[in-house]
Amino acid sequence: MRFSRLGYEVTAVDNYFRRDACRELDAEMLYPVLSLEERARIWHEKTGKEIKVVIGDLSDPEVMRSLFQPDAIDYKWCVDESYTGLPDVIIHYAEQPSAPYSLMDYKHADITLSNNLRVTNNLLFAVRDFCRGVHIVKLGTMGEYGTPNIDIEEGWIEIEHKGRRDTFLYPRQASSIYHTSKIMDTDLMWFGVRMWGLRVTDLMQGPVYGLETEEIRIDPRFKTIFNYDEIFGTLINRFITQAVVGHPLTVYGAGGQTRGYLDIRDTLQCVLAAVENPPEPGELTIYNQIMETFSVNEIAEIVHRVGCQRGHPVSIQQLENPRCEAESHYYNPTYQGLVELGVKPHYLTDESVHSLFELVEGYRDNIREEIIFRGIKW
Repeated sequence: MRFSRLGYEVTAVDNYFRRDACRELDAEMLYPVLSLEERARIWHEKTGKEIKVVIGDLSDPEVMRSLFQPDAIDYKWCVDESYTGLPDVIIHYAEQPSAPYSLMDYKHADITLSNNLRVTNNLLFAVRDFCRGVHIVKLGTMGEYGTPNIDIEEGWIEIEHKGRRDTFLYPRQASSIYHTSKIMDTDLMWFGVRMWGLRVTDLMQGPVYGLETEEIRIDPRFKTIFNYDEIFGTLINRFITQAVVGHPLTVYGAGGQTRGYLDIRDTLQCVLAAVENPPEPGELTIYNQIMETFSVNEIAEIVHRVGCQRGHPVSIQQLENPRCEAESHYYNPTYQGLVELGVKPHYLTDESVHSLFELVEGYRDNIREEIIFRGIKW
């Protein structure tokens, strides 16, 4: 919607993986979200702009390749079926996004690896074969880096070894199968850049919070997915939902786990900045897409403070950590690249947390407390 509003011709491709997974795992969302076709139809009614919709599984190489061939595209919804030509930019979000999901058992680990790596590989070969000049913007994750005891640079690190110097991808050490698949994605993209001269921007994103965007203000039916369960719910969403229903805030272990966060408005700013500043052919540009860092304890304290102000005197409960991760560690990532491109950060404030509380309180009757915490271990 953001790119369409700015005048881009947009085609969105999805296979409803996350919605289907939520049903399979009985992990309901806070509120129902309309189908992609319905949202595109409403967008056209409200703005006069078209977002073409294709429903298909991009882990199938033929489905991926069909998107680059005018006679093969099967639009699920559009106003004008005429082929608009090969793309200028491809934004790759088509991956299973949950670390807990990837480690539920061997089957879900297999789904994660099969989907994420096949989609990325299929995309690379389609771009190589049909439009090598296209700019690929891929969603990475800060989780690729792990928690090293040195500063985290933006994707690359210069090494001096035995009197010689070179620049390498920053060493990465993921703590889940999902994050490991994202490392492999970066390696696949780097292969395509080196071998075929592709142009790729890899955005190492942290957890996103918030719902308020200019597009959602056009019509409340454009609200994004809001999960609050242990599998797909992000930390801030989970804690606020727990506070609203009186469930203790579940802090894993010592609570010193520190990560980078960003507002959904900054996600849109960052992706737009990446699109408008493409790399040269044969170049892989990497940005750390976060705006500030917090520990789990710091997030819990913010939610506790705001919750109490709103009449939710929830407690904070430290649980035995079900995950294999450092609970207290050094964490100092660099994340200036996107700001230097003009991104103006929004920071996590009590006011922004109040707005999320207000949203969740409005759907209080939809919350199922039993799905918030299941104790998935690895």
